[in-house]
Amino acid sequence: MFYLLPFAEVLRRSFTDAMGRRFVGLTNYQTVLNNDAFRLAAANTAKFVGICIPLLLALSLILALLVRATGPQRGKGFRSLFLLPMVIPVASIVLLWKVLFADSGLMNTALGAAGIPPIDFMGSDAAFWILIVTYLWKNSGYDMILWIAGLDRIPAAQYEAAAVDGANAWQMFRAITWPGLRPTLGITALLSLINSFKVFREAYLVAGAYPHPSMYLLQHLFNNWFLNLELGRITAAAILVVLALLACGSIGLAVRRFQRRNQP
Repeated sequence: MFYLLPFAEVLRRSFTDAMGRRFVGLTNYQTVLNNDAFRLAAANTAKFVGICIPLLLALSLILALLVRATGPQRGKGFRSLFLLPMVIPVASIVLLWKVLFADSGLMNTALGAAGIPPIDFMGSDAAFWILIVTYLWKNSGYDMILWIAGLDRIPAAQYEAAAVDGANAWQMFRAITWPGLRPTLGITALLSLINSFKVFREAYLVAGAYPHPSMYLLQHLFNNWFLNLELGRITAAAILVVLALLACGSIGLAVRRFQRRNQP
């Protein structure tokens, strides 16, 4: 009732005018696909997700292995430390951005002391990479906890048997750890993808509705179209995004099934 019916209404309105009364066929979809702002936002979002998700999964897995290797007592302290970014309010993160990356901020002050010309961090392509670093910093601790939960499910007897057989750390990871973490990989990647859409809050509060083109995401586009009451464009673009996500999910599911069939 609360998910399928509204989605059905979005689907219907994607084929109508802004008032939702007159049928216009594929006009809204053609308008969206020919829109330069949509193509820019879609490309930036795909680039952001394509870079951030693999980096986050790899970084958080490394952190999980290191924290788990420190032992249960020290591990608790490290878990709390890496989870701290999750509880920091968005307003505080935005303030940190301004202190670090403003024209007269700490970064440009340090660059000036080293004899390097100042950089317009938020007005150049560097803004995109700042957004990526912020996402990794804020979400690596959460994903680390998910990986640790997956590591705890792997029986210790398997490592003991491998050690008796003379296996080294890399061989244990490749033959025991990584296969045992495959179920965790799916849910961790899914939650990371969901969290990647939440980075819009920081980007919007720092740079507004029209930031530098390198960090102009689909969330910016949808927000601007909604303020202009361009409901036909919004609904058509939403359907296209859903279809793209379903296609990616279907490909991932097909690859996973193929791997299961070819496992010895």
